[in-house]
Amino acid sequence: MAASEPAIAPPSSTLNAPILLVESDDLILDRASADLKNAGYAVVTVPDARAGLAYARDLPVSLVVVDRLLAPGESGLWLCNQLRSAGNVAPVLLIMARDEVEDRAACLEAGADDYLLKPYRSEKLLELVRLYLRPMETGSPLLHFADLALDLDRRVAIRSGHTIPLTMKEFELLRYLMENPREVLTREQILENVWGYDFMGESNIIEVYVRYLRLKIEDEGQKRLIQTVRGVGYVLREA
Repeated sequence: MAASEPAIAPPSSTLNAPILLVESDDLILDRASADLKNAGYAVVTVPDARAGLAYARDLPVSLVVVDRLLAPGESGLWLCNQLRSAGNVAPVLLIMARDEVEDRAACLEAGADDYLLKPYRSEKLLELVRLYLRPMETGSPLLHFADLALDLDRRVAIRSGHTIPLTMKEFELLRYLMENPREVLTREQILENVWGYDFMGESNIIEVYVRYLRLKIEDEGQKRLIQTVRGVGYVLREA
């Protein structure tokens, strides 16, 4: 799903916050936990979505790995939705059994950043974890458009003096729009450059994430900057 190649350097053995692993399958839980710990990550494991939500609400986590299908009645999609609704922007990776268009769509619409497929593979999990926990970028620290700024180092937006936390995908979408101001970007261009592939079908992923961004950067009635071009895509411009 990601457009960039993951970092290959091993992580530091000390992280500011642990990875939260939510899994009801004991075999996957034990293997994934051991793989992450052997790679140098701190890990907290919980068996169900509600325990995961309680932990993430009270304590910081660097990343969440959660199975889409947990115990009966438990869903990783529910946990992801709850985390995003609570303002948690930690990257979320879903473990999924299928890779159909509707599954990918459900994953991203819930606010997840990426996914890995069953059967569980150590190398895939570690590849994604390294990608989403790689050091922040250096270079030009800010992108500007109108009264909106995007901090490339901290991966936050700034508007009217307020700092706005963003999830990884929200950040990448806003960055792509701000790197191409006043240019109408098609849905295909956005999918390719932000998600790294085409869904090959109908999906409202982009609409969902545009709505997330609008709620965050226009929450105090500021002027709309992300404009919809019906039948085409979106453009960043002042109305």
